[in-house]
Amino acid sequence: MNRDPLTKTPGAHPVGVGVGGVGGAAAGAGIGALFGPIGMLVGGAVGTLAGASAGKSVAESIDPTGEHDYWRNEYSNRPYANPQYNYDDDYAPAYEYGNTVRSQYADRQWDDSLEQDIRSGWEKAKAKSRLSWEEAKDATRDAFDRSDRTYRTYGATDNYYRDQYKNAVYYKPEYDYDNDYRPAYRYGTQARSAHPNREWDDNLEAELGNRWDNAKSTSRMGWNEAKHAVRDAWHNVERALPGDFDRDGR
Repeated sequence: MNRDPLTKTPGAHPVGVGVGGVGGAAAGAGIGALFGPIGMLVGGAVGTLAGASAGKSVAESIDPTGEHDYWRNEYSNRPYANPQYNYDDDYAPAYEYGNTVRSQYADRQWDDSLEQDIRSGWEKAKAKSRLSWEEAKDATRDAFDRSDRTYRTYGATDNYYRDQYKNAVYYKPEYDYDNDYRPAYRYGTQARSAHPNREWDDNLEAELGNRWDNAKSTSRMGWNEAKHAVRDAWHNVERALPGDFDRDGR
């Protein structure tokens, strides 16, 4: 039986949250269809990330340091990676360009029309990169897609938890959503995407706890207070994926 991770009531399934503004095959998709490796958002936005303007009308952006770290480790595994080119000089500008494009065209999907519109911009964005547009476009799209998943995944979870967090058994009125609980829910969501094959156990909890001070942003909660919201977000995402990854019946 599914239980709501916040209220513990049976039968709830919070991950069926649609994200507006997605066209084509993804129209009406919930977080389960969108979820994959995601990054972190930085900035001082207050409010939800929802609809086609997600990431455009708020003062948040993709964490550039985290994205560099991710792509530096991942780019060589991508089918377009060419060993004659390196990350720092050649591929990093393409990934940065993809993040920039997603921010500038938040109300559009990647399609032939968008690609045509941004093709000429690569010559200005490429810096020292030796990649032609034909060589750079797949990396640019990779970053665009990851950035889009990041905004929309947090948009879906933000919308859900903003409405529900006060019903949680661990809710404390001295903490508010935007400053305190939202960073914890986002941390749990991001952690689940970073560790898709791990269970929530004491070892994982300790690892996440060690990194909480760096991830907490504006939250005033210590780890012993935040971990309950982090775990709820972890299980919320887990329920959107095939199977019961941690085999706890939730």
